[in-house]
Amino acid sequence: MKHIARKRFGQHFLTDGGIIDAIVRVIDPRPGQAMVEIGPGLAALTQPLVERLGHLTVIELDRDLAQRLRAHGQLTVVESDVLKVDFAQLQRELGASKNIANTMLKTAPPDPLSKLRVVGNLPYNISTPILFHLLDCVDAIEDQHFMLQKEVVDRMVAKPATSAFGRLSVMLQWRYAMDNVLAVPPGSFDPPPRVDSAVVRMLPLDKPPQLEVSLLSEMVQVAFSQRRKLLRHTLGRWLDARSFTGTFDVQRRAEEVPVGDYVTLVQQLATVPQP
Repeated sequence: MKHIARKRFGQHFLTDGGIIDAIVRVIDPRPGQAMVEIGPGLAALTQPLVERLGHLTVIELDRDLAQRLRAHGQLTVVESDVLKVDFAQLQRELGASKNIANTMLKTAPPDPLSKLRVVGNLPYNISTPILFHLLDCVDAIEDQHFMLQKEVVDRMVAKPATSAFGRLSVMLQWRYAMDNVLAVPPGSFDPPPRVDSAVVRMLPLDKPPQLEVSLLSEMVQVAFSQRRKLLRHTLGRWLDARSFTGTFDVQRRAEEVPVGDYVTLVQQLATVPQP
């Protein structure tokens, strides 16, 4: 029986064979790697991935699709809302399973936990919450490849002093190196979405700056709350309320400030005693 896409899950199923092949080449899966696919749907991307990996873990919320996927002998199916999945715990579980299998087959000695490679066609309606959820688990992740609405990818990789540069840009760029690696037109899906899509590659930085993420999030939200105004009207007042006496140019608009400046500011703020 044909599966009907469900709007409440934001389902658009990838059907273009050429695009599927291009995405697999971009991901470059290798045998034995610990990979997790978010939202496998009808397994268009799942099947070529698992053929190269040997085994794949998938996270699927749709009960009917999860039941279909369980019939595949090379998949571990996690039936859950991805926002409730602990990826650090999943890394530990997959690492333990791999070591048990190696011991039984006597193919290799136990090794340190492999970091997860995470891929998926993310639902457009919750793509940003998923990205922030994964940010909380980034130490367990080797890389991420996601298909998203092109507008979202443009904001993720945007440079300062451009209209696309905003809160999402800062909150991801301080921790990842990111590139738009593939354009995907609406006709590649069934049903076709009303927007263009793109595939983004996200590589966690080897030596990220040390900072308080919640404070960065609050600060950037204030900064971009009135992006057309100079920062002295928004961030400047917020800094005054926190008794900040350091140096920061608030005669700029939020989109003109490089990510590194935001990072330095939040690091300085962490040392300021609060009343």
